[in-house]
Amino acid sequence: MKAAIFQRPLARRRFLFLMSRLSAALALGALPALAHGAARRVNQLPEDPFYLGVASGDPRADAVVLWTRLDPAVLRRAGLDEDVLQVDYEVAADAGFSRIERAGSIAAAPELGHSAHADVRGLRPDREYFYRWRIGGVASPAGRTRTAAAGAAEVDRFRFAFASCQQYEHGYYTAYRHMAEENFDLIVHLGDYIYERTWGENLVRSHEGPEIHTLAEYRARYETYRSDTDLQAAHASAPWAVTWDDHEVDNNYAAQTAEDEQTQEQLLARRAAGYQAWYEFMPVRLPVGWQGPDMPIHRRLRFGKLLEMNVLDTRQYRDDQACGDGRRPSCAEHMDPSRSLLGQAQKRWLLDGLASADARWNVLAQQIMMAGLRAVGEGGEQLWPMDIWDGYPFERRELLQTLADAGTPNPVVITGDIHTHWAAELKPDFDDPASPVVGSEFVGSSVSSGGDGEDSNDYGTALLANNPHVKFFNAQRGYVANTITPAQWRTDYKVLPRVTVAGAPISIRKSYIVEDGDPRLRED
Repeated sequence: MKAAIFQRPLARRRFLFLMSRLSAALALGALPALAHGAARRVNQLPEDPFYLGVASGDPRADAVVLWTRLDPAVLRRAGLDEDVLQVDYEVAADAGFSRIERAGSIAAAPELGHSAHADVRGLRPDREYFYRWRIGGVASPAGRTRTAAAGAAEVDRFRFAFASCQQYEHGYYTAYRHMAEENFDLIVHLGDYIYERTWGENLVRSHEGPEIHTLAEYRARYETYRSDTDLQAAHASAPWAVTWDDHEVDNNYAAQTAEDEQTQEQLLARRAAGYQAWYEFMPVRLPVGWQGPDMPIHRRLRFGKLLEMNVLDTRQYRDDQACGDGRRPSCAEHMDPSRSLLGQAQKRWLLDGLASADARWNVLAQQIMMAGLRAVGEGGEQLWPMDIWDGYPFERRELLQTLADAGTPNPVVITGDIHTHWAAELKPDFDDPASPVVGSEFVGSSVSSGGDGEDSNDYGTALLANNPHVKFFNAQRGYVANTITPAQWRTDYKVLPRVTVAGAPISIRKSYIVEDGDPRLRED
């Protein structure tokens, strides 16, 4: 390892003590009031500390998490970088903050990089709110958020976008500027929010430093990404629901197994650093059960009777990729029915929830393509991509068969990771033409990873021919916008002509419709 994750004397002991207090406060619903006796109130700051803007996330019918982070350089110059600081927030019913509905304060501790997470309770369901933070006489930019509808409420319309894979060096975040202008009810990020190392050619901007390993390095990488004003605008425009994939820690890692020669101990240390930094920079509730390299983040969000979203983690608990990873012929390991992508606890939580689901639309927000995407090798052999659900065929079939057997209403899978757009119909058995369609999958391209894309290519054309359940492929950059009503789900694939130049226009490349009660895709 390059350096210890906890660098100041006794910092780890203090960190664990703080985590125990945070967990206890969360259980009591008292997180915003935590540690005020120990927090220092600052009456004046000579500089603006809100260098990364604001964000909100994980909306409930009566609550939403508000986020910000204080600039470490500003605090250091003010002699406050070692102190727990009190940060105030306001939540208003109007953009002018003339009708304040909630106000309070939260402790921002150096052990968490002076990030602030306020789980604001007592809000009204299905309402738009505006919020801001204050410290030392300085106010943050204002953000817009929205609570979820009550669980039994009828909802006529819900709009959300999803995105993933935003390698900072490969392009500009123009997609987020367009996303911010749409004022969605929710934005979902499906992983690869940062990249731990440099890769590719024709880089248009630079990371700081080499490949990252320590908490300080992960923090610095997030600061670089979050400094982007287009990304800040998207965070301020709507609440987010976020999950991670591999690059938040290390490429293609699987549970405690690294892609390369790292030892298990080294990877777990990177997980602890990467997971903590992810929490520090994301508008999420404190994960229950967080202990160093273990952080359970799967959770369920509900938006009235219309939609329930299962946010999954397909990285932390998985068995290692089979047959040497990559796109490979099947092998004995691949055909082992005990292999898991979700881990047993998360899988049981998910299957039980899907079996009893009563929302009109039931979403799996996850990282890797679920539909079969096999290729044919030069010798005519079938090749399986081992890093996605194709590499875990027995667990995938168990999941899809549960949807069929339980009659889960209108299952829809949303996916990131693959840097290309896809639309597919999901079947328990992709080799059987008679296997019923039990759900739909919409896969989003990258925001910037891979640089300027293209409308189509030979790779995608060949995969479409080999996988008849897959209906659409596009290799441009962008995001996916979705409009849901009780009668219909509409998905618009939004694309940019270039990401290596900032400010490109957005357009809809393709739209698909799923009707209530019919999981088949219909091009609109």
